[in-house]
Amino acid sequence: MAKQLIRVVAAVIEREGRYLITQRNPTAVLPLLWEFPGGRVEDGESETQALVREVKHRIGSEVAVFEKLGDHFHEYEAYDVLMSMYACALPRGADPAPVGVNDVRWVSSEELERYEFPPADQSSMSKLLGVTN
Repeated sequence: MAKQLIRVVAAVIEREGRYLITQRNPTAVLPLLWEFPGGRVEDGESETQALVREVKHRIGSEVAVFEKLGDHFHEYEAYDVLMSMYACALPRGADPAPVGVNDVRWVSSEELERYEFPPADQSSMSKLLGVTN
């Protein structure tokens, strides 16, 4: 039987040389790991619509979605994930808060390696930012 393919989107939000990352809730799948804000694309929804909805749900802010930075496919044991990453920006003066996540942080690309990311996020992030662990 074919595994389920889950489509997810992630917002790469950069401000003054730092990237916004969020920490998954303790009750989430892959609890307390860090990731770029985003989430699952629902049926009938575009990737952009999903990104706007998920970012608002996670950090309580609107987000402007710009160009697609790339796709990354990752196989987990029980399902597969296709992650699409987009360059995004928060409105001027927006202050992201941990609304639907455990925590939010602004970190430099050098600091990213200090945070534990889910495997799909880690490999796509490494490719995107040229970061190696």
